[in-house]
Amino acid sequence: MKKHPRLWATLTALFSTGVLTHCANGDSGPDAPIDCGSSQSFCDGACIPTLADTQNCGGCGVTCDAGQRCSDGMCVCSAGTNCGNVTSTNTSSGPNSTNAGPTTSGSNTTGVTPGGPGRELGGVCYPICSGSMSTEGNGWGWESGTTCLINGGVPYQMGSACTLGSTAPTGKFVGNITTRDAVDSSGKTFATYWDQITPENAGKWGNVQMSAGSAYNWSTLDAIYGYAEQHDLIFKQHTFIWGRFQPMGNLGETDVKNWMQQFCSRYPNTPLIDVVNEPPPHTEPTYVNSIGGGTDSSWQWIINAFEWAHAACPNSVLMLNDYNNIEWDGDNSHFLDIVKTVQAAGAPIDAIGAQAHDLDHEQVTFARVQTLLNRLHDETGLPVYITEMDISTSDDELQLKKYQQYFPLFHQSPFVPGITIWGWIYGQTWSEAPESGLIRNNSFRPAMTWLMQELGRPTN
Repeated sequence: MKKHPRLWATLTALFSTGVLTHCANGDSGPDAPIDCGSSQSFCDGACIPTLADTQNCGGCGVTCDAGQRCSDGMCVCSAGTNCGNVTSTNTSSGPNSTNAGPTTSGSNTTGVTPGGPGRELGGVCYPICSGSMSTEGNGWGWESGTTCLINGGVPYQMGSACTLGSTAPTGKFVGNITTRDAVDSSGKTFATYWDQITPENAGKWGNVQMSAGSAYNWSTLDAIYGYAEQHDLIFKQHTFIWGRFQPMGNLGETDVKNWMQQFCSRYPNTPLIDVVNEPPPHTEPTYVNSIGGGTDSSWQWIINAFEWAHAACPNSVLMLNDYNNIEWDGDNSHFLDIVKTVQAAGAPIDAIGAQAHDLDHEQVTFARVQTLLNRLHDETGLPVYITEMDISTSDDELQLKKYQQYFPLFHQSPFVPGITIWGWIYGQTWSEAPESGLIRNNSFRPAMTWLMQELGRPTN
């Protein structure tokens, strides 16, 4: 099995820097009324994402000018605008052109032209500030007059080299799922907008094998995996073991091992796998006692599942995936107890999956989500993937507001390698989030437009 080069490069870069630090802007840090974590500041009684908030960009009360957006704590020109000496224009046909990154060309009056040197951040190739304003090793960003606008103070070395006007390498992925087993949908090409794909239902064991001992039907998964390979998308398996969508009949260790082995042999380029989805008390397979038992004690069946998955898929990132683990205290604590038990047993659990379905619940607060997200990483040392994010509402502005609130938190957290949004076509998303789609009547909802602008991807 080969490792997906883009994903593993991202993981290596993310975890070479170690743990989180307190943010230095605004009323934050050890003396703040609320610990806002690494990417927020405490402003006017609330934790604000000062790395991305245009009204509090880089610090409380710092407002960006019209035509600017806040990127990594600095007011910068929005794609396609000229609010300084450098114009960055998105010229990519999608997130996967050539090397799977958006392309950015630069032109200005001070000699930064397409084909010149640049540094990449978030899939965008920025020009290096020239002359006395910046030197190799000091910084990079846009030039504006006589000032080099260093992008958030990020050291030059942290950006990968790129060429202006050519494809820049991507960092964290932002993907989506199939729509009723189809990839392209509603006249839109999936690979134009997303660089990772999760089969919504086709990868669930019971949809591949109807009953114990029966033949496998791989046809739907074959098509999705083939699309991912053709378009250089990161392919994530969802899911090996779950309390639902399992084959009928009596299942045991041999059946589970064979399912895993057959899958990984057929789809060798699967860098991410949900080994167990929604463990008790949320769901529980009927056959757990046949594969080790131990629910609410040793969790031996989960330990075994990770051991067997590693044997079948040694190069995949293996994760435990669940809902409510970043929205609710009790679910978070219980989930952490399971993860720590699995870790203590030496089982090869590589990552945590946080579904993030409940962000639109009226009782869920940003501060609580941030605290629980950080806790998942801090208490386990594991990366946290956002695996099933959705905001379900018919109110376009409310959906936009929620995306603007939570997406930067996830995308800028150093221990979150990627985000999967759970559906994009309105009216064709899962039953408990029927209004979460980002494209309605073939038109982008404001949240989709904003998201694509943030990622430097097409907006129509």
